[in-house]
Amino acid sequence: MTTPISVALVGIGNCASSLVQGIAHYANGGANEAIGLLHWDLGGYRPRDVRVVAAFDVDPRKVGRDLGEAIFAEPNCTATFCDHVGVLGVEVAMGPVLDGVAPHMLEAEASRGFRVADRPEPSLDEVAEAMRRAGTEVVMNYLPVGSQRATEFYAEAALRAGAAFVNNIPVFIASNPAWARRFGAAGLPLIGDDIKAQLGATILHRSLAELFARRGVRLDRTYQLNTGGNTDFLNMLARERLSSKRISKTEAVQAATDRRLDPENIHVGPSDYVAWQKDNKVCYLRMEGRLFGGVPMNIEVRLSVEDSPNSAGVAIDLIRCARLALDRGQGGVIAAPAAYFCKHPPEQMDDVAAYAALEAFIRADPVRLPGTQH
Repeated sequence: MTTPISVALVGIGNCASSLVQGIAHYANGGANEAIGLLHWDLGGYRPRDVRVVAAFDVDPRKVGRDLGEAIFAEPNCTATFCDHVGVLGVEVAMGPVLDGVAPHMLEAEASRGFRVADRPEPSLDEVAEAMRRAGTEVVMNYLPVGSQRATEFYAEAALRAGAAFVNNIPVFIASNPAWARRFGAAGLPLIGDDIKAQLGATILHRSLAELFARRGVRLDRTYQLNTGGNTDFLNMLARERLSSKRISKTEAVQAATDRRLDPENIHVGPSDYVAWQKDNKVCYLRMEGRLFGGVPMNIEVRLSVEDSPNSAGVAIDLIRCARLALDRGQGGVIAAPAAYFCKHPPEQMDDVAAYAALEAFIRADPVRLPGTQH
């Protein structure tokens, strides 16, 4: 019997809500009910083996509450697909604010913006000790886009606590060689950056770009425009917080084309906040290219998805991959799950190659995978 995977969640927003709901939803299910998971059994670990043992946030509507209640507190607005989460016995702890809250978020309408709890902010040593005390093995980073200093704070805390770090946001940690070396030297797994949804705008855009390349269609220009009404989109109204997000999403698509597009011919990224959409994300794609003889063609696609559940199954798979790496004594960037599950991994692979590498990693094939250190 496998032992539980002890997880700390950083940021108790919509994505964390969907993850916690998903753990409860699949806890008593079987393989036939595993919709949304790459594998029901991944390296011997099932969804019910994931256990949240620590949680951090700064919003007074969440801090101090049991995690099972906090995930449904405002401004969270994602779908409730599991109403039997119950009391989890994990109190959401106060984290440091740093750059985790954009100034305009505090000015947003009360129910939809962030608030900051009137509590002392913990030190790095205090957060690391809380993670250690809880027995944390994997830290899942769900901070808002643009939280560079705050993400580095929690990455450092994970190192001090002896835990793997999964970076789900477009702040570059796994793709930063300095951080990769530090996790490698500590013998701790690092996976990132910027989680891909199960079937989201970026993976759809990548798949179509790969299809163009495989069928010999020359892609000339493309855009991806996204709107949503959750706090992620509200946060990204501060355009200065979007630099790494745009790089991450753009490079994910550029890596799938047969040749790099000039910057003026590719636009990939968040576009606007529409409050009434809540956690629903709408993506508009347009791709223009040339067929045989240079004859022009174009394709337009509209995708509508509930944003946070769309990544929760991927998150469960990432957690289990991080635990597998821990079990095997692998530290540093774990390349295969990073390439398959993340938009901005240190090593971009096409999705077919990334899937093959991931399956080899799960099976623990004796071939040394790129990016793993022993």
